[in-house]
Amino acid sequence: MLKVLGRGFASVALFLVAFIVLGGVMTASGAPRPRGQMVQIEPGRSLRLVCAGSRSDRPVVWLEAGAFGFSADWGATQDALTAAGWRSCAYDRAGMGYSPPGPGPRDGLAIVSDFEKLVAVAGEPGPYILVGHSMAGLRLREYAGRNPGQVAGLVLVDAATPESASNPRMAGFIRAFSTASRWAARGASIGLFKPLVHTGLADKIGLPPQAGAEKRWAFADGRHNRTSAAEVELWPKASEQAEAQPPYDPNWPLAVVTAGPVKGREAWKALQAAPAEASRHGLVDHVAAASHTRLLGGAFADHIVRAVVFVGQARQAERAVHPREAGAGG
Repeated sequence: MLKVLGRGFASVALFLVAFIVLGGVMTASGAPRPRGQMVQIEPGRSLRLVCAGSRSDRPVVWLEAGAFGFSADWGATQDALTAAGWRSCAYDRAGMGYSPPGPGPRDGLAIVSDFEKLVAVAGEPGPYILVGHSMAGLRLREYAGRNPGQVAGLVLVDAATPESASNPRMAGFIRAFSTASRWAARGASIGLFKPLVHTGLADKIGLPPQAGAEKRWAFADGRHNRTSAAEVELWPKASEQAEAQPPYDPNWPLAVVTAGPVKGREAWKALQAAPAEASRHGLVDHVAAASHTRLLGGAFADHIVRAVVFVGQARQAERAVHPREAGAGG
């Protein structure tokens, strides 16, 4: 019996060693060449920025990715926005994707402070339409509260709200997600994910080729995963920081796009839709066929584009009726 167990253990160990060695071989090829540019936000610190589309009189669309996400997550959405005539910008948070690490802790205040610096030096005129996916709902609330004059409108894409963190079921999910994130960071750090970069696990969104290559690389990158796990662990603190900011101004056009059917998830969908319901110009679009990740991909990006168009048109109409009020933001 002991011999059988010993041989079994040796086989498993050999498999794991071979798996890690394979990952090391794949690592040797290095990261794909990144799109966009590195932008210095302060002496000694830069963030990767990817802007697409021609400049026009329409507001620039800033895209904030969710947990474990970075600019590559928006590759399909940016293509769709460009085709529809919108200029958009996405970026990699500090320590994520191609951006160097930043000072800790990586809570909501640190992330939004970096974003404010990036916006200030990027040369894109405001005010902006802010679009956030998943955990980025917290970032948008904090940024909007701190910078109301830079907000033309918002689109929340299957996003969390600061208030939802106090929901017992959501709090349980956050704890479980934090634990899973730590294990993912450990696995990526020892190379366990490298052999999986060309499987469906590495790109659950459905991205165009170049953005997809970046996403697959980051999926297996240890630093990216460690930073992601640290952000997730600080979700409750980031929620408190965001909730301390004022609610969204009801004069701001606000669209909510969610993934999955409403039936069986009515309470959660209501929490997500609440910001749009409170807006004078609100839109709620439940995309039943989409998953949380694939909502950003080519199959469903048109829903995000339509939400941006709605916000842009609603802002234009508001400015026509109340030019002084609407013009306060620029």
